[in-house]
Amino acid sequence: MPGAPLSPMLATAGPMPRGPGWSYEFKWDGVRVLSSFAGGPPQLWARSGAVVTLAYPEVAGLSLPPDSLLDGEMVVLDAAGRPSFTALAERMHVRDPGRAARLAVTLPVTYMIFDLLRYGGEPLLHLPYADRRALLESLDLPAGHWMVPPAFTDGPATEAAARENHLEGVMAKRLDTPYLPGTRSPDWIKIKFDRTGDYVVGGWRPGVRKLGGLLVGVPGPDGRLLFRGRVGGGIGARAERELLSALAPLATPESPFVADAVPREDARGAHWVRPELVAEVRYGNRTPDGRLRFPRFLRLRPDKSPDECAEEDDDG
Repeated sequence: MPGAPLSPMLATAGPMPRGPGWSYEFKWDGVRVLSSFAGGPPQLWARSGAVVTLAYPEVAGLSLPPDSLLDGEMVVLDAAGRPSFTALAERMHVRDPGRAARLAVTLPVTYMIFDLLRYGGEPLLHLPYADRRALLESLDLPAGHWMVPPAFTDGPATEAAARENHLEGVMAKRLDTPYLPGTRSPDWIKIKFDRTGDYVVGGWRPGVRKLGGLLVGVPGPDGRLLFRGRVGGGIGARAERELLSALAPLATPESPFVADAVPREDARGAHWVRPELVAEVRYGNRTPDGRLRFPRFLRLRPDKSPDECAEEDDDG
């Protein structure tokens, strides 16, 4: 990840782990952000390695000793105090300082800090998560647009609280493991309440309305998309306008899918696009050949790239 301090550690999807040795946190519906300090306001980094400092001016007051590094999730909380990815989407790609300052008033972010990776030049990656978490909680950060959200020792109770508050899910982390940059590790498990996945949009078909459904897939070994189905549910009028606007400049005459992968009834009348957009899709389960059953469009994921759309085993 050129320029960025490191590539963040990632979680795997799975069931709630049982027994001792685990810490449980709420899963926040936001975007991953690293913050590095060099004597002044923090430099903010997206998961992709891009600098996103200008997008979140309200975090400029966060202060740590030089050569410190935090990991966390940037969220926008709605009136009920729940994360809203739709609201956050208006913030994450803003690079104009004036517009970012105005949005900081109308749609303020909260930086949910969950890990301390370096402090005052001392590397902490090798320490067990329990020790890093204790150091993070001992910092006694001043009040601002950031917080260290709580961690718990009771997984089922954490899940019950997350469901009661209509949150996205739970994160479980082994207490005795180090931080592994760039690794999707089974030591961190994400428990999602809805079965969802990120899929690359390779085309779309008209229907009763102009946009009847998205044709989605995942990158295959040769770079072309493996077809995963047509997603027509969940596309309301607002989402249709957003999607058509995003799809128009990506139009291409050739299908980005593996040859003969798209069934004839789905390919008929299809508009192909360059495989650059990522959509989050809710679905029932997957068929043996990988097709999504009962898929519904949730939202575009501008914070994710197509090569991050690696499928995980369905859980639940």
